[in-house]
Amino acid sequence: MHFSPQPMHIPDGFLSTLVSVVLWVISIIAVAYALRRVGKDLGERQVPLMGVLAATIFAGQMLNFSVTGGTSGHLLGAAVATILLGPWAAVIIMTSVVSIQSLVFQDGGLLALGANIFNMAVVGVAVSYFAYTSLRKLIGDKSWSIFVSGAVAAWLSIVFASLACALELALSGTSPANISVPAMGGIHMLIGIGEALITVGALAFLYSARRDLLEGESAAPKGGAAVWTFGLGIALFLAILSPLASSHPDGLEWVAEQKGFLETARGPLFNIMPDYVFPGIPNEALATILAGIIGALIVFGVAFGVAYLRKNQKTA
Repeated sequence: MHFSPQPMHIPDGFLSTLVSVVLWVISIIAVAYALRRVGKDLGERQVPLMGVLAATIFAGQMLNFSVTGGTSGHLLGAAVATILLGPWAAVIIMTSVVSIQSLVFQDGGLLALGANIFNMAVVGVAVSYFAYTSLRKLIGDKSWSIFVSGAVAAWLSIVFASLACALELALSGTSPANISVPAMGGIHMLIGIGEALITVGALAFLYSARRDLLEGESAAPKGGAAVWTFGLGIALFLAILSPLASSHPDGLEWVAEQKGFLETARGPLFNIMPDYVFPGIPNEALATILAGIIGALIVFGVAFGVAYLRKNQKTA
C-alpha cells in the first residue's frame, strides 16, 4: 500500500528553459518586494503567526484528497494566509512552503521552482487578495461575508493558478493552449471546491475561537504564546495524518498523463527526502509521518526566521 503523498508541483522538463528563467526573474522581483513590504508592515503578532501558518499549510498540502476520475487535489492555502496576514506576508509564507518542498522533498524541479513560486505565491495570493477584499466591500459589514468571500477567493486562487500553469505549458511547447487550458482548468475547478470547503472550515474555527485574528488587529493578543503553540500542534497533527493522503495523481500529473507529456518530466538532481519519505525507515507510513513533521518544523523555522529578521531590521 502506498502511504506517501503524491508530487504536487511542476517538475523539471515540463517547461522550457526560457519560460522557467523568465518566471524565476518575475518571482525573485515579487518576493523581494514582498520582503520589503513585510519589513514595513509587520506587526508583533505576525512574526510567530507567519511560522505557524507556513507549517500548517505545508502539512495540509501533504493531505491530498480524492476528486474524481482517479485524480486528487491538495490544499493551496494562499487564501487563508492572505486573509489572516495580508498579501505580502502571504507571498513569503507560500514561497517558504514551495521552496522547502522543492529543495528538501524534491517536489517540483529546481529550474521550475520559479514557476511554482509564481503560480502559488504570486498568482494564488494576488487572486485571493483581490477577490476577498472586493467581495468584502461589495457584501458589506456582514458576518457571513468573511466565509463567502473566503470561499470564492480560495476557489479562484486554485483555478487561476492552474490556468497560469496551463499557459506556461503552452508557451513551452509542451501542450497546446487549446488542450492544456481546458484540461487544467476543468479538473482544478473541482479541486477548488475542496480548497473552498477547507478554507471556510478554517475561517469558521478562527471566527469562533479567535475572531481577532480575522480583524487585522496588530497588537499581540492575550495568551498569544498558547495560540501559536496550539497552531503548531495542529500542523504537526496534520503531518501525522499524512499517510492517509490519496494515492491518486494530482491534477497536473493527471493532465500530463492524459495528454501525453508526463514522460517529459526529469528526475531531481539530488535526493534528500523524495516523495515525502524519510530515508532508512522500512515502514513507509512512519517514514512519511517523520518526513512531514520535519518538513513542518523546517518551514516554520524558515518563515518565522524571515519574519523575525525583517521585524528587527524595521525597528533597528
